[in-house]
Amino acid sequence: MTKRSPSHFKIHFMSFKSLGLNNALLKAVEKQGYDTPSPIQEKAIPLILEGKDVLASAQTGTGKTAGFTLPMLQLLDGTRHPKFRPIRALVLTPTRELAAQVYDNVREYGAFLNMKSTVVFGGVKAKAQIATIRQGVDVLVATPGRLLDLENQGALSLKRVEILVLDEADRMLDMGFLRDIKKIMSLMPSKRQNLLFSATFSREIKELASGILRNPVLVEATPENSTAEKVSQKVYRVDKGQKTALLTKLISEGNWKQVLIFTRTKHGANKLTKKLLESKISAAAIHGNKSQGARTKALAGFKNNDIRVLVATDIAARGLDIPLLPHVINYELPNVPEDYVHRIGRTGRAGAEGEALSLVCIEEMEYVRQIEKLLKQKLDTQVFEGFEPKNNDEPGKPNSKKPQRKNHQPKKRKENSSNSNNSQSRNRRRKDNRSSRRSN
Repeated sequence: MTKRSPSHFKIHFMSFKSLGLNNALLKAVEKQGYDTPSPIQEKAIPLILEGKDVLASAQTGTGKTAGFTLPMLQLLDGTRHPKFRPIRALVLTPTRELAAQVYDNVREYGAFLNMKSTVVFGGVKAKAQIATIRQGVDVLVATPGRLLDLENQGALSLKRVEILVLDEADRMLDMGFLRDIKKIMSLMPSKRQNLLFSATFSREIKELASGILRNPVLVEATPENSTAEKVSQKVYRVDKGQKTALLTKLISEGNWKQVLIFTRTKHGANKLTKKLLESKISAAAIHGNKSQGARTKALAGFKNNDIRVLVATDIAARGLDIPLLPHVINYELPNVPEDYVHRIGRTGRAGAEGEALSLVCIEEMEYVRQIEKLLKQKLDTQVFEGFEPKNNDEPGKPNSKKPQRKNHQPKKRKENSSNSNNSQSRNRRRKDNRSSRRSN
């Protein structure tokens, strides 16, 4: 989806009107400042309007939320019940932040329709959520945990759902929501339209789709596991103990005003935030252990430029939608290469340019190789003057004095080891996300 701007003059052959959207939705799209659909929207919207099940893959920041929200609202508008408002569309997301973002989009694009919507997620009291649902809603955006909790209390019914959307389905699987998803399926009519949107297209996603979708149309707007073209990617080799000093120098001397930083753990996020504050750089942390109020406040402050740096874990990344975010920094690389794609997808969104930096110590070089293999490209690797790494002794390498790490994967693998490696990656993801899944 392209905003009207002199920097976006391109030759396009499609318009939102040509996709079959009604005047109310076209008016809402125009109000948001968009005039040209993105590739995923061009492909998905007409198919969804035809009532087809869709399995869609597009990298983050390409407008896939509008890709399902706009046609979903049009279909619902044409089948509205005259007397009451049962839940007719359900959008499932893995995290609170993503649920809130999708809900905002539903409200914005449905501004000129007689449509009611709400969002439910954990971390806040359920009383107000229940009261809103009982007043009647057409579209419910939810995280699986809170949704099942409210259903168990008898606060809602899914028996009239006509459209189901699984957004960021790959992350839901990573977080161990498969059992919850299957339970939610059993609470809905078997006859419904199903839409599965995902940033990556793994074997697990295709297996999930085969059990939910009926004769789905496959939509891929970008190559699997790709990154936005306008994101400049760079790796700085640095010793582990010098990462914070280099990070502080980059932010201060570059006068960066809006920086999203990723750490692997919640403790690491808190620790780094404290060090940044000590260096007179305004910062806040966002992760699963933070209350919903604290997470919302930190994100709002970051979007408003009251806070220069937001330090996040992967669990919070999926719902972060900051327009024109210029800088993303991997303070620590993820141990699952697909998460790198999701992290740097926070910048370079909707055609804007962005920069993704990774601070990499010698112990993380195997992660770099795994990421390069996934992306099928070499990352630009440099050394920052004054922060040259003193430790170049990589564990597990020939002539290394250090023992091989427990989870280190040798560069040479047997051909039949791929299934084992995939299983190890999934186990790591489940372990990393177990505690965060409970809070949603």
